[in-house]
Formats: sequence, C-alpha cells, structure tokens
Amino acid sequence: MPKDISRNELWTMAHSERAALAADLADLDDARWARQSLCGRWTVEEVLAHLTAAASTGRLRWLISVAGARFDFDEHNARRLAEHRGTTAAETLERFRKIITSTTSTFGPTAAWLGEVVVHAQDIRYPLGLSREPAVEAVTEVARFYASRDFTVSGHSVIEDLRVEATDGPFAAGTGPLVSGTTLALTMAMAGRAVYCEELTGPGVPTLRGRL
Repeated sequence: MPKDISRNELWTMAHSERAALAADLADLDDARWARQSLCGRWTVEEVLAHLTAAASTGRLRWLISVAGARFDFDEHNARRLAEHRGTTAAETLERFRKIITSTTSTFGPTAAWLGEVVVHAQDIRYPLGLSREPAVEAVTEVARFYASRDFTVSGHSVIEDLRVEATDGPFAAGTGPLVSGTTLALTMAMAGRAVYCEELTGPGVPTLRGRL
C-alpha cells in the first residue's frame, strides 16, 4: 500500500517544483517566451501567468470570477491570466517567483494543485527542450490522483480498462492491456498530452492514444 502523504508534504512538493521551474526560465530570450506551449493556444509566458493566477486565487475570488464570466471557464482563465501577466516576460517571471511558496487554491484536493504545477511545468519545458524533470515522488502523487478520478483532467477515464505501470517508480493502476513508461510520461498522457504517448510502450498504447 502506498504511504499516505500529508497536505503539507504535497504543498512542499509544489513549492519545490515551482522553484525549479522559475530557475529553468531565468535566462529565456523573447522568442522562447513566445513559443507555443503544450497547453492549447497558450504561449510559454501565458502558461506561467496562468500558474501565478492559480496560486493567487482563493475560493471566494474564484467564485466571483467564474460568475463574472457567466461560467465560461475559458473566459475566466483568460481574465485571470491577463491579470497576472506582466508587461514584459521578465515581470511575468518575477510575479511567478512571488507565489512560489503560496498555498492558495480553490476547491479540490491538494494533489490536484500539485498536478497543476507538474503538468504545466512540462507544458512549458517540453517545447523549449528543457531536460529537467520533476521529482518522481511528486509526479507519483499526481499520477495516483489522476488515475483515481476525473477532476481537472480526465485521467481516470483515459486509462479505463488499461493497466498502467511506471518504469521508474512505484505507480501502477488498473487492469487490462499494459501501458508502461516513466511516471511523468504516464501522468502527462493522463492529463491529455498526446505527445507523451511516444514515450510509452505496451499493447494498450493505441487505445490510450485514441482516447487523446
């Protein structure tokens, strides 16, 4: 049985991953800040501003913002992103640095907000060719959470009737045709990032890829 991880431990992991991301982005030039991320139409800079917004918006503010956007969550996210984006990329990064140790979040388990950091950090790193990967211990907690339910991402649905097993850590879930790979690749696939299927192996990969 996996060891229970406390809420404080999860936040500590999130803080470490934010700090690592800030360090990775310290010397980017304008062209790299403007590169498209793995997160839809958002650029690298926009994803970072979104992370700052997520760590700056508590439950009440979130409810007010969502209601103000008439429950259009894309509009809500766009407004909050614009609020926390700087006039320059350097200012956007400085605003992110100020929330590195934040424990502000909206609704849901802390593992979901650790996942927000882990996944969006890779949304940024992957297109930039940055090799640093988050700690396996942190990604394992996110993988377990995503596999257990559909919340913020459709992780549970994506791996339904499949067996997923990490090759670099203890994460494993489900039954059915096998999908194996690093904990990070499995987590990013559960988060809907189809490009990470290229790093997975096993007879269940075509089914998983088709769901993305």
